[in-house]
Amino acid sequence: MGSPVHRVSMGDTWSRQVNPDIDSERCKQSFNAEQLTHILNRGAQNTALRRKIESIIHSDPEFSLKDIFMSQNEQYENAIRKKVHLLMVAQHLGWSEEGPELAYAFRALGEDVGLNLHIVFLKALRSLGSEEQIAKWGMLCKKYRIITTYAQTELGHGTYLQGLETEATYDAATQEFVMHSPTLTATKWWPGDLGLSATHALVLAQLICSGARQGMHAFIVPIRSLQDHTPLLGVTVGDSGPKMDFEHVDNGFLRLDHMRVPRENVLSRFPQVLPDGTDVTLGTAQSNYVSMVVTRVEMLLNTVLPKLQKACVIAMRYSLIRRQSRLQPSDPEAKVLDYQTQQQKLFPQLAVAYAFHFQAVSLLELFQSSYRAILDRDFSLLPELHALSAGLKALMSDSCTQGAELCRRACGGHGFSKLSGLPSLVTRVTASCTYEGENTVLYLQVARFLVNNYLQAQKPPGSTSQRSLPQSAALTAPVLARCPAQKAADFLCPEVYTTAWAHMEARLIRDLVHHLQTLTQSGANRHEAWNQTTVLHVQAAKAHCYYITVKSFTHALEELENEPAIQQALTRLCDLYALHSLLTNAGDFLHDGFLPGAQADMARTAYLDLLPLIRKDTILLTDAFDFTDQCLNSALGCYDGNVYERLFEWAQRSPRNTQGNPAYEKYIKPRLQSWRAKL
Repeated sequence: MGSPVHRVSMGDTWSRQVNPDIDSERCKQSFNAEQLTHILNRGAQNTALRRKIESIIHSDPEFSLKDIFMSQNEQYENAIRKKVHLLMVAQHLGWSEEGPELAYAFRALGEDVGLNLHIVFLKALRSLGSEEQIAKWGMLCKKYRIITTYAQTELGHGTYLQGLETEATYDAATQEFVMHSPTLTATKWWPGDLGLSATHALVLAQLICSGARQGMHAFIVPIRSLQDHTPLLGVTVGDSGPKMDFEHVDNGFLRLDHMRVPRENVLSRFPQVLPDGTDVTLGTAQSNYVSMVVTRVEMLLNTVLPKLQKACVIAMRYSLIRRQSRLQPSDPEAKVLDYQTQQQKLFPQLAVAYAFHFQAVSLLELFQSSYRAILDRDFSLLPELHALSAGLKALMSDSCTQGAELCRRACGGHGFSKLSGLPSLVTRVTASCTYEGENTVLYLQVARFLVNNYLQAQKPPGSTSQRSLPQSAALTAPVLARCPAQKAADFLCPEVYTTAWAHMEARLIRDLVHHLQTLTQSGANRHEAWNQTTVLHVQAAKAHCYYITVKSFTHALEELENEPAIQQALTRLCDLYALHSLLTNAGDFLHDGFLPGAQADMARTAYLDLLPLIRKDTILLTDAFDFTDQCLNSALGCYDGNVYERLFEWAQRSPRNTQGNPAYEKYIKPRLQSWRAKL
């Protein structure tokens, strides 16, 4: 395990003294947590590099902890300052933009740096731009000669790309696009770094050539002067106001009034606009999804999942320190983690964190193996990649949001304090349920993909229109009348619960198609039939996502044969994840008799029996995430377990405790003195 010096460097006088309640837990090691850290990092060399980067970041006074007592403007300025300093450090140390060092630096800083949409712009440029455009604009971005953002969402539209209203009308006489926001709802709304920082935006707009709409295209639009940063002619831009969190980010709005950009500013890897206004498409209508797939795949592992992992670390460590009531009258007060109800709150969230880690890694590897082919206009895997990234983004952000909130609640009153670090984790992961695609819409997109492929699978063999089926879906799973488990222990067999989820996915898709066909046969058109079955669509999509996550987790465990102790600990988490999701959705399994009540009781018994086994490994499983104290920034979650000392000291830093009380002089004092005069 990494030394406490690596993990604990908060500068507190008691940091070197580990709380005995948490120290005793670490003495009982059933597996090598350091080796598990290497597995999660995909190699010991990656662990070593990440720790080296974290040491550089944490030893630099310019990268001090986020001060939760800052105002919104102070947070914004602090985030920009950190980003500029980080760029200087990266240049000095020779970190490449494509290398892992900057990603590790962002992890160490906990996202509290500015200009992150600049990176999203670059990824979109590389996915949608021609080689010439990448060479030109990419160099300007890398050197920060321009500051960029990605402007897709509008005041009146978001995930539905076809509904976006911003227009780009081609003027063949000048070979320019006239960028225009024709309505109030066409105002670009929410892009980060747009409110105060960006000089250029990648604007998604409806292309109009010779009066005909040609669909969504991406345009590079300058919005502020490079001399004095004032908005350019035809540009109205500003900050969109206070939010639940991310106050250090200047989310903004953008209105365009017949602003002109040259023809070369439309990204043209797939669509091209010729000088005479002819729109030539070299890809498919879905090629604009490439940049969204890139962003979703990477955000799952680097942005969404770490918030649940951190919440688990904080809640688990605090639950080993917090004592409350007695399990036996003669015993001392028990650690709250020894109560089954606390285990039921927290252990499933830990299982979710591990399940999603292996699923996100699997998705990333699939994407990396396919990305080059997509850029070369081979779109054969794009529909499945889009469906996988959309479904997993929805399930992971939903589950991580619920899990982080459960972790916060599990910490009682102290979980309500911002000093715990938990409220910020909850509000920030909540945002991921909406950005990069609203989750319900994403589930519906997944379901449409599943229905289309199910209908494809029903075509007779040798049919000229038959295509190969996606590997991820259980479209042709055999119909089982009943779960084969005979006793509680059978539910700990991966084949049993994987087959159960395959059955559930296949049945829900079949039922969905049946409902669609019944409605259309009764006179409804396909759009009406779709709208009357969207609840079933979402249900089927979620079952598909559960199935592929369980399957991915079990597959990852098969590759750990050389680490039997770690394999055993993670197998318990995999079992818990599969059974928790099964019991949470027990109604769907009971619906067709696949899992009758007696078997559901067996599954619950197997599930509850896992809790005390996982309890023994709790601290090792959370320590293995290897977050430094600075990265957690939590009074409750520090490695040393000195919760109460740190919470008390941090609270004293509040300006309210060091500054005068103007309300006393203005209101309280006159009220008290007037009452005294009457006495």
